[in-house]
Amino acid sequence: MTELRVRAATPEDLDTVLAFWKEAAEGTSISDDRDGVERLVARDPEALILAERDGRLAGTVIAGFDGWRCHLYRLAVHPDHRRQGIGTALLTAAEERFERLGGRRADAMVLERNETAHHAWGAAGYAREERWRRWVKPLAG
Repeated sequence: MTELRVRAATPEDLDTVLAFWKEAAEGTSISDDRDGVERLVARDPEALILAERDGRLAGTVIAGFDGWRCHLYRLAVHPDHRRQGIGTALLTAAEERFERLGGRRADAMVLERNETAHHAWGAAGYAREERWRRWVKPLAG
């Protein structure tokens, strides 16, 4: 097995990331388009973290920090690379980023129906927060 490279995404990576999410991520998001991801990387160049093996994208996570809270989105590992430590490496990179920025607690967006993800997040030390629910309102754009 070759070495895993973990790094921040660049604008040149965005089309590859969008294609990767269609194959490796669970579900789609209203922000899964070139403009949305481009804004993310322009606003916070270290937020989108990539894991590469053999020069190919193997996993992603978005580690967003708003100055107060740490949010994790789009943890995705390619099906051919699961259970090889890639998710752990991505979460370690995200948590180290949060600590450098002064974050105190991270939360993750996880689809309710994604049982595989529930096990992975639990193994990484995250726990379901039963007292809160996400309320969403799409904005006209």
